Amino acid sequence: MGTGRTETRLPAAHPRRALAVGAVLMLTAGPVALAPTPAPQESPAVATPSPGDRGAQLYLAQCASCHGVQGQGTQRGPSLVGVGPASVDFQLSTGRMPLSRTVPQSRRREPVLSADDIAALVGHVADFGGGGPQIPRVGPGDVVTGREIFAANCAPCHGATGAGAALTSGWTAPPLYDATPAQVAEAVRVGPGLMPVFPSQVLDDRQVDDVTAYVQRLRGERLDRGGNPLRRLGPLAEGLVAWLAVLGLLVAAVRWLGRRSGE
Repeated sequence: MGTGRTETRLPAAHPRRALAVGAVLMLTAGPVALAPTPAPQESPAVATPSPGDRGAQLYLAQCASCHGVQGQGTQRGPSLVGVGPASVDFQLSTGRMPLSRTVPQSRRREPVLSADDIAALVGHVADFGGGGPQIPRVGPGDVVTGREIFAANCAPCHGATGAGAALTSGWTAPPLYDATPAQVAEAVRVGPGLMPVFPSQVLDDRQVDDVTAYVQRLRGERLDRGGNPLRRLGPLAEGLVAWLAVLGLLVAAVRWLGRRSGE
C-alpha cells in the first residue's frame, strides 16, 4: 500500500565539484598543518652553586625561601640588597636568623650556624649589592664617657642597668648582658628592629668603643653582684647564710655553757 508520501532525494555530488572543494580545503589547512610547532618556553633555571661555594649553599638552604634567591626580598622577608655585612653578622651571630617561622620580633638565642658558616653567609650576601655598614672593629673605650653616652641614647629603651624594657606594639628592647662587643657596635650602626641607626656623623668610632666598654661593665656588674664566696650570689643571700652560721654558733655556745654549769 502507498503511504501518500513522496521521497526527497539529495542530488548526487558532481565529481569535479568534490575535487575542487577538496583542493580548497587542502590549500587552506596545509599551511597550518605544515607550520612548525612553537617550542615550549623554559622557565629560567636557578643557578646551582658549586660544591665549594659554602655561602651560596647555606643561603639557598636557610635564607632564599624568605629573602629571595638573589636577596630581592619576598612577602615573607625583606630585601637584603645593600644591607651590609654588619647587619647580616648581627642577625646570624645573635641567633635571630634564620627562623623556622615568621614572628613579629625575633629574640636572641644560641646561633644556629657556626662562626665559619656565618662568615661564609656574610660574604655571599655582600655580593648582592654594595653599601651598608661593615663589621666594626671594636677597640678599648672609656667607661666614664660611655656611661654618659649610654644614659643619653640607650638607657631610655634598654634601662639604666641594660636589663631591657617593654616598648610599643608588643616590642621589647632586649637586655644587653649577653651581647658581645662586636654585637653592641653592630647594633649601633645598623639599628635592628625599632632601634634607631647611629651613623658615624652622630656617634664616631671612638664613642662607639666607649659605649661598648660601658655595656661590658654593666655585664660584669651583673655577674659580680658583691661578695666573694657562694658563687657570687650577692649580699642578700650571703648575709642570710652568715646569720644562719652565727645562730648555729650561738646555739652551740649555749649548749656548751649549759653542760659546764651542770657539771
